[in-house]
Amino acid sequence: MSYQKRTARALAAAVAGSVVLMAAPAAHATVVDVDYQCRTPIGPKGAVSPIDIKAVRTGSSYRLTMSFRKGVSSSPVELGKGAMNPSAVIGLGGAEAGKLQVSGPSNAAAIPANTPIKINDLTGTYTPRKSGKVTFTAGVLTIKALGTTTTCTPRNNPRPSLELDVTAAGGTSQASAPGELPRTGPLDSARALATLGGTVLLSGAVGVLWLTRRGGRTAS
Repeated sequence: MSYQKRTARALAAAVAGSVVLMAAPAAHATVVDVDYQCRTPIGPKGAVSPIDIKAVRTGSSYRLTMSFRKGVSSSPVELGKGAMNPSAVIGLGGAEAGKLQVSGPSNAAAIPANTPIKINDLTGTYTPRKSGKVTFTAGVLTIKALGTTTTCTPRNNPRPSLELDVTAAGGTSQASAPGELPRTGPLDSARALATLGGTVLLSGAVGVLWLTRRGGRTAS
C-alpha cells in the first residue's frame, strides 16, 4: 500500500474519531417522584412532587440544585410576597454518608390561600471528603411562613436523583444520573470532549506529517 493511501486512511480515522467524541450525548439528572407527608399547623397534608437534583463542578466543590416540579402543601390564608422561606435536606449515600442542607429564596409573589405552594429551586455546596461514588436523595423539606413551620417528610423511600463519582482532593470528578453516562456540568463536558477531539485530530495530523516526510525520504 502506498504511503498516500495510508495517509488518507489515518486522517479519515482521526476525523471520524473526533466526530464520534463530539457527538456523545450529555447525561441529565433523574427526575424522581417524592411522596411528601407534611405536618402543617392545621393538620396533615400530602403531595407528590417530581424532583431532580443537578450538580455543577466549581473547583473542588459542587453547586447542587434541587428542583420541585409541582407544589407541595398549602396554606389556609394567603402568603404575601416574601412570607415563605423553604429549605431541605439532601441525603448522601455510597462512599460518603451524611446530610447536606440546601435553601432557596422566599416567594417572589403572593401565594393564594388553599393552593399548592410552589417551592423555588434550593441550592447548596457539596465538597467531597471521601473518594468514590456518592448518591444524593431528596430528604425532609421545611417551609417557614407567618411564624409557623411545616415539615414535609418523604414516605415512599425515594431513590437517588443523582450520583457523583468524586475524589476527595485534586483530580477530576464526574456526575451522572443513575444508569446514565457520567458528566459534570454541561460546560465541563463540552470542554472535555473538545479537548479530547482536538487531541485525536492533532494525532492524525502528526501521523500525516510523519508519513509524508518518510515518503519524501524514500523517494530521494
